[in-house]
Amino acid sequence: MMKKSKKSKSFNAESFFEDDWEEEVFEEDDWNIDWKEEADKGKGADKKLVAAMCMIGACIVVVLGVVFAVFLRGSRKEREVLEAQMDLTQNQLAQGEPVQDEFPREAGGKEEDSSGKEQDAGLGEESKEPKEDGEAESLPSPVKKAEPSVGALDDAQDPQTFGGAPNEGSGAEVTVSDIDRNEAVGLTGNLTVGIDVSKYQGTIDWQKVKESGVEFAMVRVGYRAKSTGEIFEDPTARYNMQEAQAAGIKLGAYFFSSAITDKEAREEAAFTRDMIAKYKITYPVAFNCEDFQSPDSRQHGLDIATRTGLACAFLDEISAAGYTPMFYASKGELEGSAYWDTQTLAGKYKIWVAQYPSLPYPQTGASSYTGTHDMWQYTSQGTVAGISKKTDVNIAYFGYTKEAEAKDDTPAEIVKANPEVGIIFTEVNETVTAKQETNLRSEPSTLSDETIVGKLVHGDTAVRTGIGHNGWSRLTYNGQTLYAVTSYLTTNMEDTGQQAPPQGPVYTPVNEQVTAKMETNLRSEPGTGREDTIVGLLHNGEVLTRVGVGDNGWSQLEFNGQIVYAVSSYLTAAQ
Repeated sequence: MMKKSKKSKSFNAESFFEDDWEEEVFEEDDWNIDWKEEADKGKGADKKLVAAMCMIGACIVVVLGVVFAVFLRGSRKEREVLEAQMDLTQNQLAQGEPVQDEFPREAGGKEEDSSGKEQDAGLGEESKEPKEDGEAESLPSPVKKAEPSVGALDDAQDPQTFGGAPNEGSGAEVTVSDIDRNEAVGLTGNLTVGIDVSKYQGTIDWQKVKESGVEFAMVRVGYRAKSTGEIFEDPTARYNMQEAQAAGIKLGAYFFSSAITDKEAREEAAFTRDMIAKYKITYPVAFNCEDFQSPDSRQHGLDIATRTGLACAFLDEISAAGYTPMFYASKGELEGSAYWDTQTLAGKYKIWVAQYPSLPYPQTGASSYTGTHDMWQYTSQGTVAGISKKTDVNIAYFGYTKEAEAKDDTPAEIVKANPEVGIIFTEVNETVTAKQETNLRSEPSTLSDETIVGKLVHGDTAVRTGIGHNGWSRLTYNGQTLYAVTSYLTTNMEDTGQQAPPQGPVYTPVNEQVTAKMETNLRSEPGTGREDTIVGLLHNGEVLTRVGVGDNGWSQLEFNGQIVYAVSSYLTAAQ
């Protein structure tokens, strides 16, 4: 919007309807008429100005600014630019689009706020100049809202791995229900226990989580793909916020960023703000950024100052939306400002540090990180009732006695748990039977017998509509959508291959070369509960053959003539 002139020009409003518009035309020389002389006469240019304003209608404010700018500058070149802006504004209004401020700025792309401090032009920040009586408060230009897709579990573009902070390993085994906060060493003041979750925890029974002693949950709402830059909604975000809130667990949230510009960081914040607006977000909203050192990351090569600036752009938008901003990183990234400008971040926002000691809390009373921090993620190997996968566990050095109200009081849409979350299905349409017999389940998982709703025996048929990448098939049977282990099904009615009932994890056979993203343990069995199962260590660049991908988050690898196991999310395809 053009700023008001300190000394406004006058015109004769009595001439408003005296002449028909068709009798008046603008000649080239009209543009060079002295404005003050015409204003004194009360005719001529004023009638043209007012009539033009009437014709434009909804554009009156913009056109008035255009005409003043043309008459005051007297430059034909600038006049052409401003006339083009007028046409653009008319088109935007006609199409229902917001009018953008496209007036030329001085070279350098900077402008000053009322304090004289320079700021980047065009970032949509609100003017700090005082408004005159009766003048409407100008609003900041809205950040463009992303229209995300829902992400998949096995998305190679997801910059967040299954669990564990960068350079912190996996952490110690801990069962949340066993935590006795009275045993804390060296901790004082308010303290609360919480978890952070994403699609990698699968479908969660939040009532059981509440009963285990969890007080808050940091829910991932989405992420930006690490090389394509596309924003994805975490496929469990809405369900997790809905059910955790209903169970009485206080909510926080986080977004996993791969932004490379301030505009992208603000776009991520706008997405996050819109995702959480209808939920009661009491705990902070965090910015999480990892994997930026990987060669396939779009952030590869960004320096500390740039990355820190992106975090600030995101968190400032979150703060402006009325939420408590918080920054997440591992101890190794924060200590000594190794990868982030820690002083700047700690001076503006809450800090959430990840540091995994060999003995969990409360045996280890506090993080060894020496910087200021407000939340401590002390393991990625938490066992929580109601969650089938390992979970990050956190201690917050603050808490809230009252739950916050949603920013948007419009009720959120009720969502159901999606049993196919994260599974990539190849769509098919074929008749199958069991090789011998197999359970039919309401979810593609063997973790609970409660999901068994029937049995398919050889000779009985079902229609298979999808083959999942995780070893499960989607079937239509008696009008229901059910799931069965793919290897126990066949399209050959003569195939009566002997198969034992489904037991334990299902491994889908593959044959591919993999390496570690950084490094990962090789174990004799799929589990982190015992140190004596470690048989080797795989470093980035060392290549092994993966022969199976399990639905339990583990891969089978060939190593020294034997089958070993590694966490699937710590592996990547060898180049």
